[in-house]
Amino acid sequence: MKKLLNTTTNVIVLALILIGASCKKEIEAKMNYDMVISKVNLIDGTGKDLRKNVNVYIKDSKISKIDTVTIELNEHKNVINGEGKYLIPGLIDGHAHPGPPEENFPKFIHYGVTGILVPGCGHCSDEHFAHMRELSKDTIIPSPRVFHTSQHFTMEGRHPVKTYGGDQWVHEKTVFLLEDTLQIEDYVRRVSKNPIQGIKVTIEDGPHPPFVPRIPQEFVTKIVKEAKKYDLEVFAHVDDMEEVRIAEKAGVQNIIHFIGVDVVWERDQKVIEALGARNISWVTTLTMGKSFMYPLHPEWLEAPELAAVYKPEETKTHITPDRIQLAHEMNSFIEKVMGIPNPNLENTSIPQVEDIKLLEQAGCNIVIGTDTYNAFIFPGHSMHEEMEMMEIGGYRPIEIIKMATLNAAQMLHAQDSLGSIEVGKFADMVLLDKNPLETISNTLKINRVFKNGKTQARIE
Repeated sequence: MKKLLNTTTNVIVLALILIGASCKKEIEAKMNYDMVISKVNLIDGTGKDLRKNVNVYIKDSKISKIDTVTIELNEHKNVINGEGKYLIPGLIDGHAHPGPPEENFPKFIHYGVTGILVPGCGHCSDEHFAHMRELSKDTIIPSPRVFHTSQHFTMEGRHPVKTYGGDQWVHEKTVFLLEDTLQIEDYVRRVSKNPIQGIKVTIEDGPHPPFVPRIPQEFVTKIVKEAKKYDLEVFAHVDDMEEVRIAEKAGVQNIIHFIGVDVVWERDQKVIEALGARNISWVTTLTMGKSFMYPLHPEWLEAPELAAVYKPEETKTHITPDRIQLAHEMNSFIEKVMGIPNPNLENTSIPQVEDIKLLEQAGCNIVIGTDTYNAFIFPGHSMHEEMEMMEIGGYRPIEIIKMATLNAAQMLHAQDSLGSIEVGKFADMVLLDKNPLETISNTLKINRVFKNGKTQARIE
């Protein structure tokens, strides 16, 4: 009798389990998700291999579930057929000066850039930063998520104030002009009250001759020391190895330029390994070099995806005799300093990317960024140019996508909510019509852009 009771109990328990599983499956099938992208090819941004025929479920602006189960998708009110398409995380530009935000924020979104880091700018007062943050809420125009540093910390007669001139640089409003290290404590305390990612310090001596003096070591070291008191990092603007050494010695956590840095491994191994040991983030900004080449290549302005938003009849007006002359001077500088005869996009990209690989191998977190905005660095579009230059240099598309998404989120300490398509993260994503793993330029074949799980309006 006891055995019979046990057997009966087991049958009942098994039946309840089966009924429960059936009910659970039915409940899940009928759950009212805000959106489902079905049967899509998923590239999640983590560096993992592509997954085919994946369903991505969105609820309350976040990714609720990812599976490959065949269910009745018509139970959901908003289903997007992803069959034959490719889903990647929203891109994050790790170095963007967006210019007029009302004009350029929709351009970032159009090109799948759903997040930007603004490391100061000539108009970046507290009020301007607050305005960009307000726009990023999407209540007015399509806008990327906005992260930003403090205003520039630099000195009188240094870069960028001396280099670029103009009346936009206002002391203690859009820039902090340091006279001595004693001021740093007060200025850091002041900016720490704002929702910033860290302190922007400009070590650079300028992008081209005539150069200006660099900010001294003791100033950079003091800025890093004071920032740590408020749990803030420092983002250093550099353009050569001497400035990298200053940043490393000071304990800087983020370097937001690579363009101009020439790594000689036999000479620079120790400093690069020291930076890598701290897993510092390093932003690429190779498109700065390409921007100087544009005046000699007006045909680049006619590329279909660029010309659709940036009309050639408008952009070509920036090709002036002065810019053409500067382009020739920069080519001469590259030939002399880098030893590259007849500089072009390929032969200048390859050695720079080879150096970037040394940084990555040493342990640095490589982040894609553009340093938009000037006449030939285009908000949104130049992220794709930057990625293409990395591919020219030898990186695989799946590696580049990670640099433009999850690596950037890690630099911003937002990897728990952004940067990859994983359960629990915000649904910032880009749906592509072509496979970006075949060539990274297919990231321009955009079908839809999502932010917070909502389809974003693109420029027509």
